Amino acid sequence: MIHSHRIEVFACRASRDFACKVIEHLNDILQPDETPIHLGDLQVTPFSDGEFQPCFAESVRGATVFIIQSTIAPADNLMELLLTIDAAKRASADKVIAVMPYYGWARQDRKDRPRVAIGAKLTANLLTAAGCDRVMTCDLHADQIQGFFDIPVDHVYASKVFLPCIKAMKLKNLSIAAPDMGGAKRANTYAKSLGGRQECGVIICHKTRERANVVAEIKAIGEVEGRNIIIVDDMIDTAGTLCKAADVLKEKGAASVRCCATHGILSGNAVEKIHNSALEEVFITDTIPHPELEGDSKIRIVSMSQVFASIIEKVYNYEPISPDFVY
Repeated sequence: MIHSHRIEVFACRASRDFACKVIEHLNDILQPDETPIHLGDLQVTPFSDGEFQPCFAESVRGATVFIIQSTIAPADNLMELLLTIDAAKRASADKVIAVMPYYGWARQDRKDRPRVAIGAKLTANLLTAAGCDRVMTCDLHADQIQGFFDIPVDHVYASKVFLPCIKAMKLKNLSIAAPDMGGAKRANTYAKSLGGRQECGVIICHKTRERANVVAEIKAIGEVEGRNIIIVDDMIDTAGTLCKAADVLKEKGAASVRCCATHGILSGNAVEKIHNSALEEVFITDTIPHPELEGDSKIRIVSMSQVFASIIEKVYNYEPISPDFVY
């Protein structure tokens, strides 16, 4: 670390375990003569009416402050992040950077029907109004959300950890599948990184919905017979689309079906659906904490903490971060 301002790293309540892992990797980057980084003391006082108040128990005056918080569940955790940013600015921090491994409200990125809010844009406005100078996040539901901000956004991709994971499987007749039309670009990019379209096929699943979170029908477009298929996606919420797509692919003759999805929201009975589906393995990252899944027979967790530590260190020292982008 060579920056003239000191670095301070804090975590809100939803991401403290993730932040501890980031701190470990940051300290691995330090030179032997540099002072180790610690996770700052951020205290959150709850009140009986549901309010809460973050308070920095140490000085942040003049510091570059990184605040780590995934906004899941979105309402309370986003509000906690906003209050913490505000507290840092009022305590005279030089810069405040929000590190949001999972950016809640990202699916509300457009008006898909009349008279609805655009939650992703409102969230961007709130972060800026609170005093945030920069945002770091991972696998936004739509890339254009970066344009909702008037401050810099570092958009990290989980392909940085998933591609080595897929290569280590050494699967023959590999195909990458998108669970819906919106994921076609992601699937195509993975296929190119895994040897090109000639060696790694691409399958697109076309789905129709009855209503939100309820899939009516899925049709697979592409060569499926005898292929080892990996579905790539940005998130798994109820797992309805994923499990139905896996079952359809298996019925059409796929040799195996796996999944790599960045954000494991896993709401409702999603875990049960995954275990009862045709999926052999599901890989998610730790952008959303799931300590109950440690040692799970089918769902594996891959850590993004080292990637975020590298980006934090480079942003802090004004170094280029383009080499860290794979996607």
